[in-house]
Amino acid sequence: MSKVPYPPIEPQSIIARFPEPRAGEDVVAVSRSMTPALVLEAYRLGIFPWPVRQGLVPWASPDPRAIFPLQTGKPWPRTVARSFKRHFRVTFNQAFAQVMRACGERPGEGTWITPDILATYDELHDLGWAHSVEVWDEGRLAGGLYGIAMGTLFAGESMFHRETGASKVAFASCAERLRERGFELFDVQVLTEHLKMLGCIEIPRAEYRARAAQAIAKPARFD
Repeated sequence: MSKVPYPPIEPQSIIARFPEPRAGEDVVAVSRSMTPALVLEAYRLGIFPWPVRQGLVPWASPDPRAIFPLQTGKPWPRTVARSFKRHFRVTFNQAFAQVMRACGERPGEGTWITPDILATYDELHDLGWAHSVEVWDEGRLAGGLYGIAMGTLFAGESMFHRETGASKVAFASCAERLRERGFELFDVQVLTEHLKMLGCIEIPRAEYRARAAQAIAKPARFD
């Protein structure tokens, strides 16, 4: 397993500050680039980088916000349970860069995971903030996800699969790890049909920001 520092190392501070999110607006700011410090500042305010277009980075705080409720403990859907029977092997932080690049593979769609994003999140991983979940099938990377851990908040950024069910196994394995390690909030940003099937829900932005502030203030270790 890769050696991820704990506690995470703070990157060089920044001067830029984000504005408060406004009612009816999901995008709160736009920048031409990003840095590790800017990403962390955003997450501390309930903001995250949106898919990049034309060399710009929109920073979003959607209302409502999607989360996976860690506290419910409901059984996983049958499609997830069936995927676990495929004898996938799950690891953590063993192939962060590979997972990120795989998340950016969207044939025919282009990718929002640009070289700038790859470099920024690689550095966040080296500093101990960004983490990955890998799902393997006989030595091949079949699926995975990556995200940011801050205190007892885990913010999922993106996931992928190359084999049926592998992303579901990655998501469920991540959620179970968060529960085991005392995490309180699993942010999944925006609700999709796939995330809804996994049990994710929406909550008001104001509630999310309040819960995120409380979660970030408490210690927990993902790695």
